[in-house]
Amino acid sequence: MLYAIYYLVMGTLNSKIVAPLGCMLAALFFANPAEAFRCGSKLVKDGMHEAQVTAICGKPTTKRDLGVAVRYYDYRYFREASPGGPLYRTPGSGNFASEVVITEYVYNFGPRKLMRRLLFEGGVLVTIESIGYGYIE
Repeated sequence: MLYAIYYLVMGTLNSKIVAPLGCMLAALFFANPAEAFRCGSKLVKDGMHEAQVTAICGKPTTKRDLGVAVRYYDYRYFREASPGGPLYRTPGSGNFASEVVITEYVYNFGPRKLMRRLLFEGGVLVTIESIGYGYIE
């Protein structure tokens, strides 16, 4: 597939155009995920703990506890019959419900940058949203 596209493009365009275009396409494929943002030179992304985010970005502009949610987990484990052998599921073990605290952080980076709303479930970052431009404090 890529060879077909390459030969199609190379037959119609100059190689001076194709090389930068290929670099830009490669940069798009290897770009940071949409659910991430930068605080200074560090990247904040889903799955980070509250303490890590606070260490990177500092104290949030606002912090509030939104409540508690019940999350169901399935921690069934697999057991090997012999080293290198097949894995067997142990039925009925590891199913449980847990209450997690939902916390919201809002970071205001000033009037020329976007504000970020972070939602944590059980201390783990699950959602990052842009909520418009910031303001002068």
